Amino acid sequence: MNRRFDGAVAVVTGAGSGIGAASARRLSEEGASVVLVDVAEDAVRSVAEALPGPALAVRGDVSSEDDTDAYLAAAVDRFGRVDLHHLNAGIVGTFDRLPDIPVADFDRIVAVNLRGAFLGVRGAFRQYARQGAGGAIVITASIASLRGSHDLLAYESSKHGVLGVMRGAAMYGGPQGVRVNAVAPGLVPTGLFAASGDVPGAGDDILRRGNTVPQRRTGSPEEVAAAVAFLLSDDASYVNGEVLSVDGGSAWVNTVRPGGGAGAWDPRPIDAAARVIPERTA
Repeated sequence: MNRRFDGAVAVVTGAGSGIGAASARRLSEEGASVVLVDVAEDAVRSVAEALPGPALAVRGDVSSEDDTDAYLAAAVDRFGRVDLHHLNAGIVGTFDRLPDIPVADFDRIVAVNLRGAFLGVRGAFRQYARQGAGGAIVITASIASLRGSHDLLAYESSKHGVLGVMRGAAMYGGPQGVRVNAVAPGLVPTGLFAASGDVPGAGDDILRRGNTVPQRRTGSPEEVAAAVAFLLSDDASYVNGEVLSVDGGSAWVNTVRPGGGAGAWDPRPIDAAARVIPERTA
């Protein structure tokens, strides 16, 4: 594997499982020293201990200003600097109908997903100023940042906001040599949705919904981590303010056309039509 991050220090939030854990592994495998942050202390410590390179596990709530300052201070205390940030931590929250969503649930989801992204970005720029050198930032957005539905309104609202944070930070960071981008995962089975149980659109039917993705499958945390590593690396040196969809093509499907599925669960007629090859004439 490439060693694109030799000598670099990376912070990954939400690193106790799923995409964050995969991102931490990928960055470590490519040479980075990694600071892993999560509210699940035992889980994030376990991930850190399994990494091939130097790692530090920090228990932290990304929605807390004090905890954000603390995980950055811990990173600098251990490794001397921070170059790369993958601001990945997030929660799904309520599947309640819009009229039934409690304000407290909405506020909690926005606090983790949106305020957490803002605090992480702000902390990154403050640290870049202190150390007199920049780096790169990737925020985990979502296909829910790009499209609409009514069954995850609070989550979707927060993920739309994440792109506002990313784009504003990219404009601010560009003249300083700091690139800020986002990944927008589609259907990627992780504990985030699995914990939602048998609610339609949650974890239990994710594989079934994956059959309607153009690639006819769900993705993996490792595939998202590969995209994160690309955006954090010098291979993406002229990529700034971009949203990279990692969703098997889901975001651009025209679901109101028959060839796009038109909301059908069974994609076989679409696949059959796509495989029809006209006979060659002499």
